[in-house]
Amino acid sequence: MDGADGAAPRTNSSADGQYGSACDTALSTLLAVAVYVLVKASLDGIRQWRARISVLVVGSGPIGLTAALVAVRTGKVLKLTVLDERYRTALLCRPQQIALDPHSVRFLLGLGVDFDNMEGCWHNEHFFTKIGVFQEYLLSILEQKKQKVDVKVHLGTKFTDEYLRRIPSGEWPRVIVVADGSCGDSCSVLGISSEYIVESCHAYGANATIERLDQRQVPTPEIRAHSLYFDLSAYGIDAIKEPRSSSQASAKPGFHLKIYGTFRNRYMALACTSADSKMMRFLRHTANSSIMKNIFHQSFNAYKTDIEPRLSELTLQRMQCSRKLFEIMLSHRRVCAAYIEGDNVAVTVEGEAVRVLNFDTGCGVNLGMRGLESLGMFIYKTATAQDQNDVFEALSAKIQHSKQVAETFRQTGLATTMFE
Repeated sequence: MDGADGAAPRTNSSADGQYGSACDTALSTLLAVAVYVLVKASLDGIRQWRARISVLVVGSGPIGLTAALVAVRTGKVLKLTVLDERYRTALLCRPQQIALDPHSVRFLLGLGVDFDNMEGCWHNEHFFTKIGVFQEYLLSILEQKKQKVDVKVHLGTKFTDEYLRRIPSGEWPRVIVVADGSCGDSCSVLGISSEYIVESCHAYGANATIERLDQRQVPTPEIRAHSLYFDLSAYGIDAIKEPRSSSQASAKPGFHLKIYGTFRNRYMALACTSADSKMMRFLRHTANSSIMKNIFHQSFNAYKTDIEPRLSELTLQRMQCSRKLFEIMLSHRRVCAAYIEGDNVAVTVEGEAVRVLNFDTGCGVNLGMRGLESLGMFIYKTATAQDQNDVFEALSAKIQHSKQVAETFRQTGLATTMFE
């Protein structure tokens, strides 16, 4: 009994030793895992902090140069190259006026744009300037960024298969931003499908333009007029204010007019919702091209500024306008981003190269600016990606945002640019 009684403590002592050893092993394992996770997180953080990539922007219009500015502001770009087949003189002498809406103004302010140092004017929180002036300002900012980023602007250089073949295999950009406009062919060079989705904006419109060489070429606020009806009684059409359908109850009735551009290059846009009125049906199907010209003529003289001359029969001959009302359509690429697997390149398409309206509102640049709002995060995620899956996630998010931009404009874009 004494022997048995003496054996029990030794058994308990052995069990306690084994339990303590197991606890030490588990604690050591947990400590090792924690150290590994901490070191890995630190290394990942350092890797992400140090990650820098090369970016190529094709196109140096307002959207292309803004995309270049977005890229350098991410802090993840080591080398930035901007290409455009046009030369500097052709770029900076463009007289057309652009109107940056409040949303775009806030976006550009966040990129460091100083509107006080740019020729232009303010009206209703919109900033009006000439395209050439805007591009020259952005080029000057990129010039200043050369102290931190290797920025190269190659004007007079076209993006072609030959250009790509000249790039050494190890020096391809990680990100290519295509912003060469609706007539560019950079997407075809990269093998991106040219298929478009064309959708109605549920409205009809017409455009007109007139150049008057004796007038000033300075930024000018736009003019809007609403609820217009035209006297077409000479053509058997009464200007009866017909009731609106319930689907268009939020829009003001009648036609909406916008006059914009400089005094020298004046543009006009006329739009109405797709309500089925007798007047709208007539203007959609008329074969008499002088009717729309007379409408624009009378509308301009009625709503122009007091300090600019009226349109006369002589100046009217220089007016170009739509022959009749047409359905306003938004076209956007079915493929707006892609991945070139062999060269590990992520491509995104921006501006009018990816979505374009067949109706000029004078505010088209803002649609392109909306697409650029996700470009900074796209470049950041691509630069810090650990594998292809991370790049695919960045591409997926960019594609979703691009589709959202198109759908939002299709639903509300004309309301903000024309109907309000």
